[in-house]
Amino acid sequence: MTTTTNDMIYSVLDNNLSRIAGIQGAVLLSNDGIKLSSYELGREQAERIAAASSGIASTMKAISREVDGGRVIRQLVEMDDCYLCIVGCGEGSTLIVVTSRKARLGELGGEAVRTAQALGEWLSTPDRGQAQPS
Repeated sequence: MTTTTNDMIYSVLDNNLSRIAGIQGAVLLSNDGIKLSSYELGREQAERIAAASSGIASTMKAISREVDGGRVIRQLVEMDDCYLCIVGCGEGSTLIVVTSRKARLGELGGEAVRTAQALGEWLSTPDRGQAQPS
């Protein structure tokens, strides 16, 4: 991923997620658990969260297929001190948002889904040089 692409992703994350009360950070990861970008998290922490969260996301997709549930929209993990919101971004990536318990769940879920949709649309848009001729 180029520096410009990473800057654009960070800008989308910052513009959307900075509104969430108690935001601690976010990670955008590929479906195979590789960190693509992060927001407000150290590199090593973001990579560990990406690797661990990809397993949760994959498990939920498998369960959804088993029960004919369709696309998994979001998953919320509640912990004593934090919330973790996992949202699919198009076909090839997942967004993980970490907040303190100060976050309002409706706001967290809504902003996480909106951010994932924005990233999914942006990431699925081919570069001008890669666009197929008409």
